[in-house]
Amino acid sequence: MRKIRVCNPRNEIRIDDMNKRNAFHRRSVLRSVTGSLLLPSLGSLSVAAQASAASGDQSGNSPKIQRFVGIANLLGFQQKHWFPDNAGREYRSTRLLEPLMSQRERFTLYRGLDHGLRGGHFAVHTFLSGVLHHESKNRKDRNVTIDQYLAEAIGGDTRYASIAVGSEGGIHGGCQLSWTRSGVRVPPITEPEALFDHLFLNDPADELQKRKQNGDLQASILDSVLEEAGDLSRRVNREDQDKLDEYFSSVRDVEKKIQLRKRWADQPKPDAPFDRPVNRNTVDDLPLLYELIALALQTKSTRIATLEIGGSFLPQNLGIDKSYHSLSHHGNDDETVDLLVQLETYQIQQFAKFLDRLANMNDGDQSLLDSTAIVFGSGMGNGSSHTNSDLPLVLAGAGYQSGDYRITPGSGLNKVPLCNLFVDIAQRAGVHTEQFGVSTGTYS
Repeated sequence: MRKIRVCNPRNEIRIDDMNKRNAFHRRSVLRSVTGSLLLPSLGSLSVAAQASAASGDQSGNSPKIQRFVGIANLLGFQQKHWFPDNAGREYRSTRLLEPLMSQRERFTLYRGLDHGLRGGHFAVHTFLSGVLHHESKNRKDRNVTIDQYLAEAIGGDTRYASIAVGSEGGIHGGCQLSWTRSGVRVPPITEPEALFDHLFLNDPADELQKRKQNGDLQASILDSVLEEAGDLSRRVNREDQDKLDEYFSSVRDVEKKIQLRKRWADQPKPDAPFDRPVNRNTVDDLPLLYELIALALQTKSTRIATLEIGGSFLPQNLGIDKSYHSLSHHGNDDETVDLLVQLETYQIQQFAKFLDRLANMNDGDQSLLDSTAIVFGSGMGNGSSHTNSDLPLVLAGAGYQSGDYRITPGSGLNKVPLCNLFVDIAQRAGVHTEQFGVSTGTYS
């Protein structure tokens, strides 16, 4: 017979079993899905309190945004060579935007949007959330990023609710673009070979059978966890009930992932359109990573993807014999800035080709770009001075193919948080919400 016990010295409450080895195995299996399901510390179930206790779119309209892609680099873009001088549809191109001009009518350019944060490299991970990870503990949705937020709403009918691509090397922990509602970083797929296998390589029959068995075991354990936690919820006060509600939310997230895995276990992956690629380096592989993301969307393997260009993007592979990070601290030296602009221009060229690729992929009676919202930019405003304000930002695709350049106040009472734009994206995707991150309203 199982029971709930209080564990000292931290006064944490765990699901326990009279057989400790079985309890450890149960926790290990759950941990393999999305991390340990440790019950929160509940003040109303201290030893004394425990003794006392023992006595999508409903409007009918199809959402215009059906897919989402978030793309960013770690070190920003040169603001002087990025932002045009004049707003509106007649804005004049800049040196960095020139590669995008062939796609001009397929995106909207913004200036003045950011999250009002400081922190330099430590705040870059807020680009898609607006919330610093270390300050998110007591927030209802922690520092969930817009990609994961949308994955919960529109990612459930695909093999992968979301796909994260990026680098595990670089400054302060590598790729940190994507975060779950429980405050956990989504680890990226780092190379084309692995991403190709993820999308197109079917598992051997014995591996599939093993995964099915694991799925059944995980589902059984979740049933037990929910039963025990449900009993606990009837014996706590209102404050602790809120903590348990957050815990139940985490459990439901695990449950959804288990169900998704079981649903797709017998379904073969789509045929590969080309042979398995060979990994080279992030610079040379960047076009291929974009192509694989496009194919992931087209084959309905996922509706949500992120790509972060991080520490593995080496200038040496572009013929520049300096580190990316040291280049970013240019101190307004013209020669160093020119090298950075070369590096950043390459990144923007590949993004422009990605937009064109999606525009030429069919999605029913429209293009894939017409149904996909794409955010491109960085959580770093000025890498040389380590500022996270006035972020470079392009929003392309579904609902944002305006050809416009919109400037908002960078400070003062009329300043608009970037998260307001994320609210607009969510609403266009059919999510009924008025708030995301640190938003104060909506903006398009």
